[in-house]
Amino acid sequence: MPVRSFRPTSPGRRGATGFAFTEITKDTPEKSLLATKKQRSGRNNRGVITVRHRGGGAKRKIRIIDFRRDKAGVRGRIAGIEYDPGRSARIALVHYADGEKRYIVAPNGVAVGQHIVSGKGVPVTAGNTLPLSALPPGTTVHNVELQPGRGAQLARAAGAGVQLMAKDNGRALLRLPSGEMRYVSEQCLATVGTVGNAEHALLKLGKAGRMRHRGRRPQVRGSAMNPVDHPHGGGEGKASVGMPGPKTPWGKPALGYRTRNNKRTDRSIQRRRGNGRR
Repeated sequence: MPVRSFRPTSPGRRGATGFAFTEITKDTPEKSLLATKKQRSGRNNRGVITVRHRGGGAKRKIRIIDFRRDKAGVRGRIAGIEYDPGRSARIALVHYADGEKRYIVAPNGVAVGQHIVSGKGVPVTAGNTLPLSALPPGTTVHNVELQPGRGAQLARAAGAGVQLMAKDNGRALLRLPSGEMRYVSEQCLATVGTVGNAEHALLKLGKAGRMRHRGRRPQVRGSAMNPVDHPHGGGEGKASVGMPGPKTPWGKPALGYRTRNNKRTDRSIQRRRGNGRR
């Protein structure tokens, strides 16, 4: 999908880019696959902010996406490609042979009228979903499950893809977009190909207002705060951090500090992302 620039009618418009939406074939969503979303603005049930810099934004409805792809052997036809305001990827409306309609994350290269199917013995073509045990090593997949039957959790964003590196003793070794090497069960389902709309990373918002439309509020530098509000705050004039390395608002190291604490799945990671350590 091409990225288009705008006429520089204002300073904010000058640096902004947008999508041409040439791949969109259906403007109105399927009503039976919509759900309402309550705006929580990053607050919990007590009204306390648990995620900073959230709030506002345009109203939107959730599209119910089929991440399980559990209709084994039932043939489906791509009826339309749609825009989803809740994700970076495009979504595809699938009409199945039994009359059911479902949304899926649109893979790269799929077109209206194309047929897709899930199952163990289906062809290894873009859009089809198979267990990792039925895929040859080197295949690029997306929408990968971490546990069989749980639904896809890996590689769901625009342009994402996971490479199947090897299979051994009922486990499949995957190389994730972050560089992490991870083992999952061979019985986990995955969809062949990469996620479409890979040009999403090239988008330039151009002005703060477009970020506010997405529900993101401004972020204030810690050095501009008072010492009571942030470790970087205080001082006369433009002061330096004044401590060994930058800190989060809660005093934790902000660079290179490992925050992952899930020993239950440590053995599934063969190589960590970034520096390659386990």
